[in-house]
Amino acid sequence: MSPRLKEKYETEVLPALQESLGRKNRLSLPRLEKIVVNMGVGSAIQEKKHLEMAVDALTEITGQKPIITRARKSVAGFRLREEMPIGCKVTLRRARMWEFLDRLVSLALPRVRDFRGISRTAFDGSGNYSLGLSEQLVFPELNPDKYLRVQGMNITLVTACASDEEALEMLTLLGLPFKREESAAA
Repeated sequence: MSPRLKEKYETEVLPALQESLGRKNRLSLPRLEKIVVNMGVGSAIQEKKHLEMAVDALTEITGQKPIITRARKSVAGFRLREEMPIGCKVTLRRARMWEFLDRLVSLALPRVRDFRGISRTAFDGSGNYSLGLSEQLVFPELNPDKYLRVQGMNITLVTACASDEEALEMLTLLGLPFKREESAAA
C-alpha cells in the first residue's frame, strides 16, 4: 500500500505544481528525494550510553537503523579525538521517507511547545530545507519513561527543485506548517 502523503503528492500536489509552474513534463516538477535525520550527541565523548540511547530513539522514530557519525578532526578544547563516535544519522528514501514526513507534519510538529509554524527562510539556495527539533519526545512512538535525556535533532528535506521558491510551494502543498508572511515581517 502506498503511503498517504505520497498519494496526496501524486493526485493533488503534482497537478497544482503543473498548473502554477506551467510545465507539462512531470519529471521537471519539484519532488522530494530524501530526508536526512541527524542527531549530534556531544555528551557521547564522556558518556557512551548517551549515543546508544540516541541510536535507539532514532531507530524507533524512523524505523531504520542509523549509522554512527564520527569526528573528522581532533579538538583539544572539547576533549575530542579524530574518529570518535559523536552522533548518528539516517537517510530515508521512498516509502519510509513519505511515512516519516507524514508523521512529522501531522503528529510531531503540532506537539512542539509554543509552535507558530516553521521558518520560511531555512532553505539553502538549492531548494533543500532544514529544520531542527529541540527534543525527540515530540514523536509519539517514544516512551518518555525510557528516554529521560532530552536530545534534539536536525531534519533536512532534500528536494529536486530549481529554486527555493519552487521547493517552498511544493512543501506548502504537502502540508508543512510554514509561518505566515505577515507574521514573519512583524
